Amino acid sequence: MECEFPSVNSNNEEIIKIFKNTKTIAIAGLSPNEEKASNRVAKYLQNAGFKIVPIYPKEETILGEKVYRSLEEIPFKIDMVDIFRKPNAIAAVIDACIARGDIDTVWTQLGLVNNEAAQKASEAGMKVVQNKCTKIEHANLF
Repeated sequence: MECEFPSVNSNNEEIIKIFKNTKTIAIAGLSPNEEKASNRVAKYLQNAGFKIVPIYPKEETILGEKVYRSLEEIPFKIDMVDIFRKPNAIAAVIDACIARGDIDTVWTQLGLVNNEAAQKASEAGMKVVQNKCTKIEHANLF
């Protein structure tokens, strides 16, 4: 399988604004396993002052936060969705973001790119960051 190069992506100036305007981050694919990148990143974001909202098919709580099975179940405003799902699952997550209508930013982690889905998110008015780690970017910029 060939990797896509992000054709839709925010620059550092936009990423700084994203972090400054973000309070709540839903993490799609947040594993309860402390060894997994999604868990380490979520813990970092939580410690940096963001409210994290785990989206995972199992568990009741992860990192002390209530787990939701889907984005649709979350009953409050989400500023960003940080995606730790395979590239073929990104489109469905972005479709759910568009359907909610209250998501400001979609972010796909390192190695994850889906340009078609990213274009849809951008056209729906969301900021898009692809193939970057929220933990690394936040640590480097702040």
